[in-house]
Amino acid sequence: MSVCNRAGRVGRAPAVTHRAPRWLWPLGLSLWLLAGAGLQAQTVIDVPSLDTAESRPLLLKAHWFAAPDPGDRPTLVLLHGCGGPHGRQGGLSERMRDYAALLNAEGWHALVLDSFSARGVQQICTQKMASRSITQVQRRLDTLGALQWLAAQPGVDGARLALLGWSNGGSAVLAATNLRHPAVAAATVPLRAAVAFYPGCEAENKRGYRPSTALLMQVGAADDWTPAAPCEALARESAPPQPQIDVYPGAHHGFDSAAPLRHWAEVPNGVQRGAGVHLGGQPEARTASREAVLQFLRTALR
Repeated sequence: MSVCNRAGRVGRAPAVTHRAPRWLWPLGLSLWLLAGAGLQAQTVIDVPSLDTAESRPLLLKAHWFAAPDPGDRPTLVLLHGCGGPHGRQGGLSERMRDYAALLNAEGWHALVLDSFSARGVQQICTQKMASRSITQVQRRLDTLGALQWLAAQPGVDGARLALLGWSNGGSAVLAATNLRHPAVAAATVPLRAAVAFYPGCEAENKRGYRPSTALLMQVGAADDWTPAAPCEALARESAPPQPQIDVYPGAHHGFDSAAPLRHWAEVPNGVQRGAGVHLGGQPEARTASREAVLQFLRTALR
């Protein structure tokens, strides 16, 4: 388990969302204007997925947070969980805004990718796994499409890209970095690093995980939604480079949030089917995990 000596300092991104007119944001528009201006407010843009199920590329909404420093900067794609990227009030969730601010403070760009809105979906947490309306195949194609698009943008250092995902988005991190998937093996954009918070690890572990990049997993020992054991097995049995994993004692699903622990009875996919799941923050694990993630990314993106 990671041990840190100081708490991570997290700033809050401005609450105002600037939505650029569509004529100002064609697909290939460079992001250097935002990076050069040092804008830290979120800007909503369209980003292409590699999902062509409808015979044309799907355009996903994404929230762009530019680093304040000019020049080509490392960039992270943030992948939301099964509840989507938005909070209860409709704006971007506190977790996404906080992590975007944390990454900006390091001098890195952040792109929060929304896999749900363009498909007319709000959340899939209460859907049974076998009948979920959005699959990891789609999320993998979304992620690979965003990376491919980002690598071509001025203001982005295409050689220093990374992924950061939570829960279902953490599973998407695994799905988008497993070379046993043909789409991942065929990808031409290299990744420097990937971080997965409490992912579901069973599917990729059964498939056999062959990582395309350095991976760090952050999981809770008390997680009764996506348990730690399959992720520990994946880290242990993976092909090189073997993933790193931190398991936080007593921590539940969502331990990196500031929310109190609660029971969500409507979730059908927990460890005990039909019993619901628990989720909520644990201060010690929250602090330790942020420090572990930052140290991992600082090494990978230097």
